[in-house]
Amino acid sequence: MKIGVIGGGQLGRMLALAGTPLGMNFAFLDPAPDACAQALGEHIRADYGDQDHLRQLADEVDLVTFEFESVPAETVAFLSQFVPVYPCAESLRIARDRWFEKSMFKELSIPTPAFADIQSQADLDAAAASIGLPAVLKTRTLGYDGKGQKVLRAASDVVDAFAELGSVPCLLEGFVPFSGEVSLVAVRGRDGETRFYPLVHNTHDSGILSLSVASSDHPLQALAEDYASRVLNKLNYVGVLAFEFFEVDGGLKANEIAPRVHNSGHWTIEGAECSQFENHLRAVAGLPLGSTAKVGESAMLNFIGEVPDVRKVMAIDDCHLHHYGKAFKVGRKVGHATLRCADRATLDAKIAAVQALIAQA
Repeated sequence: MKIGVIGGGQLGRMLALAGTPLGMNFAFLDPAPDACAQALGEHIRADYGDQDHLRQLADEVDLVTFEFESVPAETVAFLSQFVPVYPCAESLRIARDRWFEKSMFKELSIPTPAFADIQSQADLDAAAASIGLPAVLKTRTLGYDGKGQKVLRAASDVVDAFAELGSVPCLLEGFVPFSGEVSLVAVRGRDGETRFYPLVHNTHDSGILSLSVASSDHPLQALAEDYASRVLNKLNYVGVLAFEFFEVDGGLKANEIAPRVHNSGHWTIEGAECSQFENHLRAVAGLPLGSTAKVGESAMLNFIGEVPDVRKVMAIDDCHLHHYGKAFKVGRKVGHATLRCADRATLDAKIAAVQALIAQA
């Protein structure tokens, strides 16, 4: 089976690493000449809207998936005329636009922060007065890793904020006084079978995920699975989906979904019976889903900008290095380490050891 992937970054690369042992081959459509997934398959260098090359991809593969939501929904809709594409274009259309996304949560009775659609500075002024400050202004599409957003803490922050974010459609969200940030990685097959990984506690630095720690028997696991199931069934979703939540007053408020394999699920490569990457491929290919059970205690630490000394990282017991083969650049995810230990105390000590190496890099 040959899988087409829209996008050739590290997520596509890790999909191929998981699929190659299953007898799968890969083709990546990505405009970047140095797309890091190209070492694992054919690289079709083209823009995501290039219909000639999209047809080429469709003609070469058995099905198509995508590695991130910056892909236009129109691209998926076009490809769907010629080859199966999972997740579907409607899932992508909703997940890549914060207004559509939050509106869906509201329709499904999933708690969210207060929110408003912002099309102008006048809209922002009115929404800030209604929702109150502090609040967060976000572009409706394309913002990730802290990009495309601004925290508004005082009335002076509201002035000209719409222009600061490019005068593009935005969403204003009320600020949530959360006690923690968690994410749930779910997978749903073509037949509707659904499985969930354990909730993950996430820590961010400057808007970029720095640490994810898989939980054991989290008291909000069942609630998170309920909310995620509502979304998966609504969208008739196929593949892996990540759902990010705020922990608030003993419950959960929805932050956002990602219609793809997710950074906070990287721990599953070594820390679960079947990784999120393999399970995504199983789902889109119509194969039986794998077990999402944890194997020991697990965590993931991102390498941002550069990879620490490889020898020192690999010298830490229970530490697994993942180098993406990307050029080092400030603010760029260039690799990660996963840890798998027998107990939480050991895990915490290993996390501290890797963090020390990151600080030294």
